Amino acid sequence: MLDKLNIIKQRFDEVADLIIQPDIIADQKKYVTLNKEYKDLKELVDKREQYIEYQNNIAEAEELIADGSDAEMVEMAKMQLDEAKSALPKLEEEIKYLLIPRDPEDAKDVVMEIRAGTGGDEASIFAGDLFRMYTKYCEGRGWRTNIIDLSEGTAGGYKEIHFEVTGEDVYGTLKFEAGVHRVQRVPQTETQGRVHTSAATVMVIPEAEEFDVQIDPKDVRIDFFCSSGPGGQSVNTTYSAVRLTHIPTGLVAQCQDQKSQHKNKEKAFKVLRSRLYDLELAKKQAEDAAKRNSQVSSGDRSAKIRTYNYPQGRVTDHRIGLTLYDLQNIVNGDIQKIIDELMLVENTEKLKEASETL
Repeated sequence: MLDKLNIIKQRFDEVADLIIQPDIIADQKKYVTLNKEYKDLKELVDKREQYIEYQNNIAEAEELIADGSDAEMVEMAKMQLDEAKSALPKLEEEIKYLLIPRDPEDAKDVVMEIRAGTGGDEASIFAGDLFRMYTKYCEGRGWRTNIIDLSEGTAGGYKEIHFEVTGEDVYGTLKFEAGVHRVQRVPQTETQGRVHTSAATVMVIPEAEEFDVQIDPKDVRIDFFCSSGPGGQSVNTTYSAVRLTHIPTGLVAQCQDQKSQHKNKEKAFKVLRSRLYDLELAKKQAEDAAKRNSQVSSGDRSAKIRTYNYPQGRVTDHRIGLTLYDLQNIVNGDIQKIIDELMLVENTEKLKEASETL
């Protein structure tokens, strides 16, 4: 393990030297990439220092105990030995996880799509509740959210809403939210007090850069139309909204949140690139999941992943059998505890795969 950590320390020193070079600072893209690598490597370098310290403490304590000439020193050495030996296994597990190559997608920003499913008006209201839950969660993480396109429900909420989330390690955190979410509650329109089940589908798409996906302009049909919904006097008077259709795949992306046609077109292309990128990623995730029989990140977008039961105040994640009786806080954005449990399962799977090489 120390050999691997020494190689990482060597790379860390190289990166630390590179990020202060004027030509790197001038190249914003390269500078951001190296800064991210520096931050990731620093975590391992700090663990390496801790690991070396524990090993030195063990060697020093064993030497003092073997000498045995000073009873008081021997007693202190035994305590030092116990402390280091009990802390070392936990630190080794942390290092093993950090040594697993990180998924390059995890650092990307995302485009999220929430669509009302079965349940009519109640499904649209639930889609609105999910949007509110995610925006509150993102706000708590210091991430920015920005609506790209929406279609409002007739009784509130959204038939569908698309928004982007920008921040640090966004996809690596939110990817666990992709799938079908169900809600069980008495709708506002229900006079008999019966509990109904409605659903909404959440998609989490890593935002693709231009160099990730090349789109041939000849393959894209561009339509301009009037914006609808909130947006001031320019709404329904100018053809600022943009719809792109990728002819080979039939994928559609549209944006109408900006008054500028140019800005809407730019955003729509960003969404289209991300959807094309996501097509390939979904295939890869399905293959990876099949190899390790993973329930957490399967690439199956139609899988029912979570139920929000209002009468019982219960939220159940079906992939890992986790049930929490904390519905109000969860729908108000406190979903970190669920994400942490899902991450733990995925990390355990990764550790099993990597244990032979570490």
